[in-house]
Amino acid sequence: MSKLKTKFVCQECGAISPKWLGKCLECGAWNSFVEELEPKAEKTNTLNIGGGEGKPKKIKEVTFDLEERYSTKMSELDIVLGGGLVKGSLILVGGDPGIGKSTLLLQVASHLAEQAKIVLYVSGEESIKQTKLRAQRVGAASEELYVISENNIERIKHHVESLMPDILIVDSIQTVYNSEVTSAPGSVSQVREATNQFMNIAKKFGVSTFLVGHVTKQGAIAGPKILEHMVDTVLYFEGENHNLYRILRAVKNRFGSTNEIGVFEMTSTGLKEVENPSKIFLSGSTNQMPGSIIVPALEGTRTVLVEMQCLVSQTNYNIPRRMAMGIDYNKLILLTAVLEKKVGMSLYQQDIYLNIVGGVSIDEPSADLAIVMAIASSHRDVVVPSDMIIFGEVGLTGEIRAVNQVQQRVNEAAKMGFKKAIIPHSNLEGLNRPEGFTVIGLKHIDDMLKYFM
Repeated sequence: MSKLKTKFVCQECGAISPKWLGKCLECGAWNSFVEELEPKAEKTNTLNIGGGEGKPKKIKEVTFDLEERYSTKMSELDIVLGGGLVKGSLILVGGDPGIGKSTLLLQVASHLAEQAKIVLYVSGEESIKQTKLRAQRVGAASEELYVISENNIERIKHHVESLMPDILIVDSIQTVYNSEVTSAPGSVSQVREATNQFMNIAKKFGVSTFLVGHVTKQGAIAGPKILEHMVDTVLYFEGENHNLYRILRAVKNRFGSTNEIGVFEMTSTGLKEVENPSKIFLSGSTNQMPGSIIVPALEGTRTVLVEMQCLVSQTNYNIPRRMAMGIDYNKLILLTAVLEKKVGMSLYQQDIYLNIVGGVSIDEPSADLAIVMAIASSHRDVVVPSDMIIFGEVGLTGEIRAVNQVQQRVNEAAKMGFKKAIIPHSNLEGLNRPEGFTVIGLKHIDDMLKYFM
């Protein structure tokens, strides 16, 4: 009788070691190695995803049809997916516990079932009675919606082959296991094997598949990083449990633009779409006070107006504090230094607190000019008009550089009732100004401070 062989697998990155290690040499995680039995024979994936003959082709000779898409009847989700749900795609949805992942997918399942699509909802965490209660609460009781409580991948595959659904939803991938893999459900080996099986199902049968993924304390999807590489689309559900609004963000999409967002409101009857996010983020705006600026930020292909608030106050410490929420901390430090060096603004004895209202994060350079003006406005107690937006990139010498999609930002501001905009001077050429809208182009941050102060 042959001796069983074991290996140690890092539960953070999937690295394999012949012996136990306290620290993973690949990702640096401590106490992450778990002992697993090696399978007797490795399975080979014989699925031909490309559908070709197994030999190279000239790219000009390759023919294809446009991918078939389903509308989910939720316009915000369709935007994030790039125009709808692609047939045979594999989508991973991650988010904190209680954020609304299962609720969203149950509503999507109901909408698709109402379009005569066969939907199979596989719950590995709840019984079918619990799923039925949730469905009743959100009004998702459709004729073609099938539910089952199952964890075994082989039995799930059997149900898929017998039912042949158009859409498959698995909640969650960390609960699914393969009996031939010796490790526990949720381990790196199990998650990788289960995802590979669902990828084969999606591509072979053309079943659009949603996988719900748990997240770690750091906010990343639990399991090996290869999980995100295997799927076609990765969606993150963001928001605080005590906040009514949720943001669905695409961080990977093989069938559309990345960094698209969809905004939803959590209600007692499920998630409702927010068709005008700018109106939500500007509700209760206090930009009649110093330090408050409205910024048109790009999120994928759409413009969202958000409020930036800054508080500058005399410090009580030897080293002044700097704090940023929704903006890169290093960006705040850099632009503070530009104000001190190029404008002569004395901030070395001032605490600076910067926040983007509504829990939104902005990582594009067009917010630089708004950050500079917010700091200056709060420091010198100057109010920026409530009907004005400000955007532009700021260089280390204080020059205001051009940004992209200026026309789109200005149009969105005009639609929301704003009357003025301060933009980079180099962006004025070719800009069509909406009726009654004033655009001011500036070259240096000193020009902006002179305009207000």
